[in-house]
Amino acid sequence: MAAFDSEPYRVCFVCTGNICRSPMAEHVFRSYVEEAGLDATVEVDSAGTGGWHEGDSADPRTVAVLDDHGYGSEHAARQFQARWFDRLDLVIALDEGHLRALRRLAPTPADAEKVRLLRSYDPGAAGDLDVPDPYYGGRDGFEECLEMVEAACPGLVAAVRDTLEKRGVGAA
Repeated sequence: MAAFDSEPYRVCFVCTGNICRSPMAEHVFRSYVEEAGLDATVEVDSAGTGGWHEGDSADPRTVAVLDDHGYGSEHAARQFQARWFDRLDLVIALDEGHLRALRRLAPTPADAEKVRLLRSYDPGAAGDLDVPDPYYGGRDGFEECLEMVEAACPGLVAAVRDTLEKRGVGAA
């Protein structure tokens, strides 16, 4: 792995309460980043558009699905803050509602451009790019969420790697 002297590339996943979709995406993407050898240059975290669950662990169903599939699951929910745009390179929304809310929250047009939908990185996704909220359903919804997240991660890793290469940041 190449050492780097510059600031890390920071990615934040955002859903509604930061207990289901975004912590799942955070842990899965972190695993993909590590597998790609980018963990020395890429920082990954998550937040929610609302603060209802601030300080809470991830939903037990999220934890179970992550654990069952070999991912980490340690988490404390927090609410996304507009001031974070300054330090973030990419803000990944889990659905269109989050995308709109985050773009409204962005202090500048350049900050609004940092917000993207997760499934836009999945070449197999067609039409609706939302990752449905599994909160009010059973485990199947959490498994479906994981499948959607996993399908988008290779494209997101490739996009991040491309950006890092354009910046001249060494990556393994």
